[in-house]
Amino acid sequence: MRHSVLVALCLGGTAFVAGCQGNTDAAVQRAVKDVNVIDQSNLNDIMLTVGDPNEAVSYFQGALQKDPGRVDLMRGLGKSLVRAGKPVEAARVWEQVVAHAEGTNEDRVMLADAQIRGNQWDKAKATLNTVPPTHETYDRYRLEAMVADSEKNWKKADSFYEIASGLTTKPAGVLNNWGFSKLTRKDYPGAERLFAQALKYEPGLFTAKNNLVMARAAQRKYDLPVVDMTQTERAELLYTMALAAIKQGDVAVGKGLLQQAVDTHPQHFEAAARSLAALDGNVVN
Repeated sequence: MRHSVLVALCLGGTAFVAGCQGNTDAAVQRAVKDVNVIDQSNLNDIMLTVGDPNEAVSYFQGALQKDPGRVDLMRGLGKSLVRAGKPVEAARVWEQVVAHAEGTNEDRVMLADAQIRGNQWDKAKATLNTVPPTHETYDRYRLEAMVADSEKNWKKADSFYEIASGLTTKPAGVLNNWGFSKLTRKDYPGAERLFAQALKYEPGLFTAKNNLVMARAAQRKYDLPVVDMTQTERAELLYTMALAAIKQGDVAVGKGLLQQAVDTHPQHFEAAARSLAALDGNVVN
């Protein structure tokens, strides 16, 4: 394939041979390097999307050893470390990217993301403060909302969540986060509304289904919401509801829900069965 590209580069004069004879070795090497860059860019994209996270980390580390200082490779390493569940290491890489001559405001947002994942909330807040107000993106406001949440600045959190949800065509994740924020504040009706809204955008988001059940159970609504669910999910949601009922002192209701969960699950539901046995006083040590 590379040979064909080089041939095409030479086909600019009246004669192929005459055109190529005019090329110096340096020109040929530059052409080959250009093709290599294109090939590597494609591979970088593949490693970031479908590659195993740990393999991607190794790939970008190796690429940076051969070509240190390349900001696109540094970004790839930072993203791969986050995917591999190594946010603290990722934050160190993103710090280098931000300090790079080609560092951008979006890189600062990525640094804040890694810092939050690594539970470095103060650092994340400081990083976001360096991003100018004109940089209005979904990720920026999503992270601003999470930082405000961590400080229990509910008014600011609500404002940022609302802005973030309006800046994406796929707001299910941020609506779920917003709902969980409402849940921790014990604003159960508000949480219920947001979880239901998240599921309209992403009906298969089980986390939102589970959170929705918790918000409803906190209001003593012990019936399952009308949402799409598999039989296994139905059993798991009944189990969540049962535990919430028991925690609130509605033990008889919880016991009935546990039995439903055991009966509904297509396989043996060990956790629900164990909880039911504990209520019956039949736990075997």
